Amino acid sequence: MIFDLGSGAFANLRQFVDYHRIDAVIVTHMHADHFLDIVPLRYALKYGSLRRHGKLDLYLPPSGEAMLRTLVSAFAPEGPSDFLDEVFNIRIYDEKTPVEIKGLKLSFSRTVHYIETFAVRAELSNTSMIYSADTAPSEDVVKLAKGCNLFLCESTLGPYETEAGMRGHCSAREAALMAREAGVEQLVLTHYGSGIPPDALAEEARRHFSGDCGVADDFLQLVVG
Repeated sequence: MIFDLGSGAFANLRQFVDYHRIDAVIVTHMHADHFLDIVPLRYALKYGSLRRHGKLDLYLPPSGEAMLRTLVSAFAPEGPSDFLDEVFNIRIYDEKTPVEIKGLKLSFSRTVHYIETFAVRAELSNTSMIYSADTAPSEDVVKLAKGCNLFLCESTLGPYETEAGMRGHCSAREAALMAREAGVEQLVLTHYGSGIPPDALAEEARRHFSGDCGVADDFLQLVVG
């Protein structure tokens, strides 16, 4: 199960997972840094040495399918439908209806971002995690995260930066406050710039959240629950 597949993510994924064994890909919103590697994944599924039986389920937000087909039409002589539908089952999710994939229940909630974006909560037995996607502080995201074992939350603004005008991202402090309000066990900050020191992110988050707190990086593996 893959949540978002931005530029460079597929190359990293291939070091740990045989791509033909992925159960599904869920895209939270149609900003390029969250979905562009759908294209190399498509080529791997079409031409790669690891072949899968049947098409891969690709879950998109309500506005996502039209945008994705428009994008690939620029370089797909066979047409955007053939380019995508040959290897993917495109499915559209919404915040009203949970999705179940091999026993894993996925629930969605709109976030506060510049375009239509959804946080995702994943539950299996008594274990749960939430991925915030891109969001400014949001009561709806807090509600979705209530009691989760793991809250993977964006921290685009770093430890101290503020965002004026229309909001779409969180600071480490704001992510920690949401985690505290939701009563999650563990907070892991993600989606931060390469120039931001991870230790500064974690230090600021720990000022406001007393649970386990860490910072995501490439190849980090977490045990949930």
